[in-house]
Formats: sequence, structure tokens, C-alpha cells
Amino acid sequence: MPARKTPLKASVPASKVPTVPPNLRSARGVANWTEAAQWLRARGIEDIECITPDLAGVPRGKMMPTSKFTSNTSLALPSAIYRHTISGEYPEETESFRYEPRDSDLKLVPDLSTLSVVPWETDPTAQVICDIVNSEGHAVSYTPRNLLKRIMGLYRDRGWKPVVAPEIEFYLVAKNDDPDYPLHPPKGRSGRSILGGQGYSIAGINEFDELIDDIYHFSEKQGLEIDTLIHEEGPAQLEINLRHGDPIELADQVFMFKRTIREAALKHGIYATFMAKPMQSQAGSAMHIHQSVVNIETGKNVFTNPDGSPSQEFFYFIGGMQRFVPNALAMLAPYVNSYRRLAPNMSCPVNNAWGYDNRTTAFRVPVSDPQARRVENRLPSSDANPYLALAASLASGLLGIMKKVDPTAPTEDSANEGSIDLPRGLLEAIALLEDEPAFEEVLGKDFIDIYAGVKRGEFETFMQVISPWEREFLLLNV
Repeated sequence: MPARKTPLKASVPASKVPTVPPNLRSARGVANWTEAAQWLRARGIEDIECITPDLAGVPRGKMMPTSKFTSNTSLALPSAIYRHTISGEYPEETESFRYEPRDSDLKLVPDLSTLSVVPWETDPTAQVICDIVNSEGHAVSYTPRNLLKRIMGLYRDRGWKPVVAPEIEFYLVAKNDDPDYPLHPPKGRSGRSILGGQGYSIAGINEFDELIDDIYHFSEKQGLEIDTLIHEEGPAQLEINLRHGDPIELADQVFMFKRTIREAALKHGIYATFMAKPMQSQAGSAMHIHQSVVNIETGKNVFTNPDGSPSQEFFYFIGGMQRFVPNALAMLAPYVNSYRRLAPNMSCPVNNAWGYDNRTTAFRVPVSDPQARRVENRLPSSDANPYLALAASLASGLLGIMKKVDPTAPTEDSANEGSIDLPRGLLEAIALLEDEPAFEEVLGKDFIDIYAGVKRGEFETFMQVISPWEREFLLLNV
């Protein structure tokens, strides 16, 4: 990993430097509105962005002066923002997919524990992630952050708390203003485009040393903690690993990291993309999720017995992953492009097998001591909404425990030699999501109906586009 550089500090008169009281020096989060006002004032913040993830994980919200934010202003968004596609279109209504008749307001409720600066803005700006409630103040069940909170509540009812650690892969690509042309790796500090085969290469990381310094700098300013950073197999493909912790906090961090990495890349005149499969014949980008469950009262790992052996809950959790994750794949691989990654011979599992330290399986159990026993879900792609991916994965494991689903025997050899055991496209994945009765009890019918309707709308939009493959092979041959 490249050495951290100490940024140059401009000479600023002492009278102009804000004084931050010791109890407000945290880069991320405050306890209440009084502290929020003090935190913002101490940093000279002029504007604040109140943001929330839509179904795609895209930040939506409002920007306002700090004085308005701290004056108990009511913030609202139309309910329709949770019913449009990634291209901004609104699908036709069906029997199950309906619009709110009045398109009434949903309210933004700032979660002050997420308050942080926006380090790439030139004017002093802060940001805060918001939850969504209706006019009566009740949580809106189909919004991503609330859905993950719902799954957390199901674990809490059993006296448990999930612990997760995401790993996010992404590509750096040269700027591309014409979508008809393929993407290409950018030029690094050597002046040449980086090639593939750079897995874990320090030289590959050093090609983008200054950009990575900005990622670290932006992250530190927001209170986001990177565990490790590596170069992956694809050309200019990087991976960031986050420290394990609370699923809501980690989903928030992935949500913010995506934005941070894109902004750092744009500062250097290139793009960062979290598309699952941005370049033909190159490996796709995943968002692997490490998962364990602890007893809230004792802090002990539920997957481990007192003698250090794996518990029955551990095996049921794996059984649930095998049984239910394929039916939830639309939440882990949410776009047509996602299924281009889930293909044979592309360094990606195309099965629902599990195994010990076996990267060809969908569900890998890493080598660890008993208290760190966990299950890694290797199926999610980096284009997934982190809140929905975590909700789907944790819900699947919990259903396995609730329904006592036994797993298969662990796979000892490669699990990618046989047929593909997963949906091969978005429409099939949507149908499987809708057809699984158990998901209604954990995810809720409202979410499933809205999500499936939006995804079908996206597929229909995709079908209107004629691809280069069709022009290449059909134009003169059929």
C-alpha cells in the first residue's frame, strides 16, 4: 500500500481558524441537535446536504443553508423517487406495482450520527444521511435503510446482532463521453495504461498514488475507516476492505465510499465505476460480504459453541444462504449488466455451494479462530445498493436458522465445474424474488412489489437499446 502523504497546509491567520471544542472533534456524528448546531458552527459550515439512498443506492435529497437545517425545518421528498428506474423513467402500473395515488410527501429525518463534512466541496459543506418516514412519522418500510433496520430488528428479537465487513471492488477508467464506445483503463503516473494481471501489485496501486491519497484524505475527513486497499486482477481494478461492524453503519459507509471514490477520481480527470462488468473479457467487480452473528448480552459469536466448535446455528445460516440467496439475487445483482459478471471462468462463483477457504464457492468460510467464525457471501456485485444487499443476505441466513435449513456437504474442490445454479438474467431473478413466500414475512410485500416493478421497468428500457453485438452479427447475416 502506498505511503500516506502529509498534505500541505496553507497559511491561515489564527483568527480565521475555527476553534472546535474537545467534545465536538469527532469527524463523524453528534448526539443531538444542540451538538449538531455547535459542530456546524465550530467548522464554519455554510451549507448542508440532507441525503438518502433510493432503490439504486443513488443519493437523493436536499441542500440548504446551515441556519435553515438547525431551525427545525421539515424536509420532504415525493414518494415517486422510490418508483423510478436508474434511467429516471417511471414504469407502467401493474396489478402489484402501484404508485401512491397522491404522490404525497415522505419526510427526511436526519440521523445525526452520520453528520460529516463534504471534503471535496470548495465551500464549507456538511452532509447527513436521513431516514424516511410518512406524514404520521412511521418508518416507510420499502426504503432501503428502513428495510435493513427491519432485518436488524428480527435479529434483535432473538437477542442477536449481525456483524458484517464488506469488500468493494471498482474500476478506474478513462473518461468516456460516448456510451457507444467501450471503456478503457486510464493512464497512471507512468503515462501508460495499466494492464491486467496486477492482482495484489503494489506497483499497480502506485500508478494512482495521488488519487489514492485523496481517497484516504477524503475518507479521514468524513470519519470513514479503510481497513486495507489492494489492486485486483482487472486493469486499474481496486478493492477497498472495511472494518467489521454494525450493518447499518457499514451500509452507510459503503454508500458514502462510493460517492467519495467517484469524487476523488473526477478530481484526477478519470472515472471510478462500480458497474459489475464494465469491460468485456475482464473480471467483474464484487461486493463480498463477511457475516457473523453475536449474542447482544454476552458478545459471544453465535456461530461458535463454548468448546470452539461450529454451532448448529452456523450450519443453519449457511443452509439459509444456499436456499434463499438465489431467490434474492435481484437484490444482490440488480441490473442487466450484473449477470454479465455472473459467468463461468470470470473469477466469480456461479453456484450456491459453500466450502472452507474455497473461493470458487458462493459462500466461503474463511480460516479464523472460533470467535471470528463467519460466512462470506461472494455473490453480490459492487453495483448493488449496500442496504439492500446486506438486508437480502442477512435475511437469507436468518431464514435458514428460523426454518432449520440444513446445508449441503462443503465443497472440497472447484464448485464452478458444473452447471450454473443461479438465475441467468434479471427477469428470472425478479420472478424468483416474487415467488418466495418466506420473503414476504421478512422483507415485506410492499418492498417486493415496488422493487420488482422498478426492475421490470429497467429491463424494458434496456430492451429498447440495440447493442453492438446485434449490429455485428445480425445486420448482414440474418
